[in-house]
Amino acid sequence: MNDTTKLNTEDVDRDIVMPNQRIFSGWMSVLFIVVTIAYALFHIVSLNIYPLESWTYRIIHVAGAVGIGFILYSSRTFKDHGSDSRIEQNKFYLAISGIALALILYATYALGVIHFQLAAGEYPTPDFETLHFGYPLTAGAVMAIVAGFFQPKLRHTVSLSDLGLVLAMLAASYYFLVNLDATALRMRAGTNFVTQGNVWAALTGMLLLLELTRRLTGNALVVIILAFVGYGFAGPWLPGFLNHNGFQFNRIITYLYTDKGILGTTTAVSSTYIILFIIFAAFLQVSKVGEYFVNFSFALAGRKRGGPAKVAIFSSGLMGTINGTSAGNVVATGSLTIPLMQRVGYKPKEAGSIEAAASTGGQIMPPIMGAGAFIMAEITGIPYTEIVVAAILPAIFYFFSIYLMVDTVAAREGMLGLPKEQIPKLGLIMRQAYLFMPILILIVALFLGYSVIRSGSLAIVAAIVVSWLTPYKVGIRGIGRALNTASMMSVQIITVCAAAGIIVGCIALTGIGARFSSMLLALAENSQILALVFAMLISIILGMGMPTTAAYAIAASVVAPG
Repeated sequence: MNDTTKLNTEDVDRDIVMPNQRIFSGWMSVLFIVVTIAYALFHIVSLNIYPLESWTYRIIHVAGAVGIGFILYSSRTFKDHGSDSRIEQNKFYLAISGIALALILYATYALGVIHFQLAAGEYPTPDFETLHFGYPLTAGAVMAIVAGFFQPKLRHTVSLSDLGLVLAMLAASYYFLVNLDATALRMRAGTNFVTQGNVWAALTGMLLLLELTRRLTGNALVVIILAFVGYGFAGPWLPGFLNHNGFQFNRIITYLYTDKGILGTTTAVSSTYIILFIIFAAFLQVSKVGEYFVNFSFALAGRKRGGPAKVAIFSSGLMGTINGTSAGNVVATGSLTIPLMQRVGYKPKEAGSIEAAASTGGQIMPPIMGAGAFIMAEITGIPYTEIVVAAILPAIFYFFSIYLMVDTVAAREGMLGLPKEQIPKLGLIMRQAYLFMPILILIVALFLGYSVIRSGSLAIVAAIVVSWLTPYKVGIRGIGRALNTASMMSVQIITVCAAAGIIVGCIALTGIGARFSSMLLALAENSQILALVFAMLISIILGMGMPTTAAYAIAASVVAPG
């Protein structure tokens, strides 16, 4: 790039593509877009017009995200975005996938029989639920998961094994839905008197959720979840505060698929506040607000010494106000600022570290903070507006400290800013300040006392209206693209929230949270400061290897009771 080259910020609002993410075309792309649009519309309608019973709503919410996740994300990574020029022939994969799909289809047929039996006022026998529904469904799901490790690397089509996983998740979820009218089923969940179908549906749902979590976040969170589930069985043989009486398999598995676990607090948050604000962020992305934020940051700080690093700080802070995710910030701003930081003199590791630190701050930048803030409001009962206000100063101090660090490095190394010719004119940028209007409407609505859902919905409408003042008008096609983008963006956070619910459920069932808190208080000798230090250390350790949502859910469950 020469000194007179204009900055290209058009890619700031592009969609994030993960290494194992499929890219569809043709009729498959159209079908996938229709599914994702329907999924996003389901949430908008349910939250604003036609509310559903909470269990029904959350079951559909999780099942939809897991289904879309298996369609979108492969078990294997792809090397590039190219076409599938060579199809790998793998007879073992085809055989195991075919058997898995056949078993899942048979279980789906048995589910239809169960549905008609319940409609006729009859209850299926435990043997029928186990032999014709439970065994085939779970065995088929396990075989499809195993087959995923051998599936061909076809980026533009869904593999046979992943289709089986989607069908298995839908079957397991439908079992819960057809039994929702049976109050006894819900009352028995988490006890030793559950139906066999409930056990197998819950087990299959958990296995599928863990597999998608592995594909999206890696092995660390899955290993931790399995450790907590194992703790539910191993309690009688553990010493000290870890000891408990232990629980039967049926009770643990079904308890974890109730509103005490997967369908609990974390999913309640992801199915309301988080999904709504992701839709809001998607509409802002389609209307190129992110591009405006980056241009504004360049106009503000681009010419200062070490300018690109300071631009990364300002742009990440602004992007954090609309998406609240570190990964989204890194992809949106880092692809532009990291090369520029290296150009003015920052070392590659310094440029990457600055962008990572600045983008992480998006999770604590009001008004739209990370998922952890919404879960915090749900668990503590503190209004979200109060959490937003409390986060203002920490967020400012956080970004200011990064600013001081990059300025110190720039001064020490004698770095310069970017040439004037490359910087957008501040006057022109300020004339587009109306693009901040949806965010201002969101803030005002929150502080006027409107609910978070109503405020978010108003902000979405405002984003559509404001877009008509720009060259990027959001029409029918733009609305469809925003809803499609929102559904894809939401899969990872919904999956992590549901997976974190398993940990929360294990902590609640075993009572380890209260015992651990009592131990911390005993160590702190009733010193509030020392107890807070312990809580801080636990949060830092958990945050080193886990997504923020899961780390906070665990920390809050084991520390907050004390």
